[in-house]
Amino acid sequence: MTTSKTTHPALYRVYQFFVALKASLPAWAGGVKGGLSAEDKALVKSILPTPAQQELFGRMPPNDQSHGIAVARTLQQAGHDDPALMQAALLHDVAKSLGQPIIHRVLIVLLEAFWPAGLERVSAPAAAGWWRRPFVIHARHPAIGAEWAGEAGCEPLAVSLIARHQDELAPDSTETEEKLLAALQWADNLN
Repeated sequence: MTTSKTTHPALYRVYQFFVALKASLPAWAGGVKGGLSAEDKALVKSILPTPAQQELFGRMPPNDQSHGIAVARTLQQAGHDDPALMQAALLHDVAKSLGQPIIHRVLIVLLEAFWPAGLERVSAPAAAGWWRRPFVIHARHPAIGAEWAGEAGCEPLAVSLIARHQDELAPDSTETEEKLLAALQWADNLN
């Protein structure tokens, strides 16, 4: 099934859920066999040339790796080739590797859609309760991922794009970083 956010938001989120679920299953249960394809591995190495950057990408669960690759390929197909943008495409969700089970991701999507104030409340770092940890990770993953990308030697612009990948865009900005951020958000939303 080919779908996009233009289909229907609820249908698209259901589709995303099953794609993520399939990517995280072991091969014997119908998941992605053998992990990344040779083509995917070559893409990752071309965008993330250092061992530290590749190790950072390797921290992500299979579903997030697949998502990052899909975002990068979408950008490439649209004619984007900026190295910092491509690094951000692969690594923008790397901090979710701290722990975001699929059930929490579903709850986050539902809360974002129907009760944003509730999501903000349970995502507060000072909020008590072990069960809130995935929500806090969701809220802080751009900043944490940007820090990790910087430590891994990613380009400064990539670090900034990762840090800002969930920020509101400045209206009608002509700055290069804003244009790249808009492209990253566009490709992220499609995948």
